[in-house]
Amino acid sequence: MAESITRRAALGTLGAVGVSVAAGALGRPARAAAQEASPALGRQESVQDGLKRVFGDRPIKDGAAVIKLDIPPIAENGAVVPVSVEVTASMTPASYVKSIWIVADKNRIPMVARATLTPDAGQAFVGANIRLGETTDVRAVVEQSDGTLLMAKREVKVTVGGCGG
Repeated sequence: MAESITRRAALGTLGAVGVSVAAGALGRPARAAAQEASPALGRQESVQDGLKRVFGDRPIKDGAAVIKLDIPPIAENGAVVPVSVEVTASMTPASYVKSIWIVADKNRIPMVARATLTPDAGQAFVGANIRLGETTDVRAVVEQSDGTLLMAKREVKVTVGGCGG
């Protein structure tokens, strides 16, 4: 007749197995690796150089009719400026908004943010808080799936200590 396993023995065995697995997994530390930074963001350059580097010589058309760039005209705190971009365009597999770029002209690093979209998003919308060092134009550049580039632009006055800038 086979000997039955008690609850105490089963839990003890499972605990020992768990400790040995954890010790094996933690015994050899792995080298930490961060996500690789996007080559399009985070470079100190002029806005013209950044646009040329990212979009090449493709023409950028006026997209004010389809791009809603929502940003306050006066930012009392340049460290946190809310911005949202909504594009009234179809989001079908044949024609959709591929990416939305937020660009701050006078920032040391002008290419502030990029959102990559797919037709599954259903709506071309992105919102973020950005940092502005001084009064500047903020642009939303929209890249469509066919390569067409559209842009909308707004000036934002950054005040220091709440005084008009």
